[in-house]
Amino acid sequence: MSNIDEDEGLYERADDFINLANSLVEKSTSTKVSASLLFAASRFNAFIVASMTENTEELKNDKNEALEYFSDQYKKMFLSNLEDYIENYDEYFQSE
Repeated sequence: MSNIDEDEGLYERADDFINLANSLVEKSTSTKVSASLLFAASRFNAFIVASMTENTEELKNDKNEALEYFSDQYKKMFLSNLEDYIENYDEYFQSE
């Protein structure tokens, strides 16, 4: 897997997905879009893991390591973003 700390385009691509998600909220709800985004990420990441293996047996053997990796990455990113909202809540949600 790639090293997230060394990925120069990470935030730009993430912003593209966030912009898409925000546009989808206009036709749905934020919780439904969130669920779709989570499903899409899990589906895409499962494809990435599968495509990096030679056969079903290797994929089965890599399953737990992949689950641990992606779970850990999500937890770190989610906590970092949640801490940002805690620190900047008034700025991000100030009344106009």
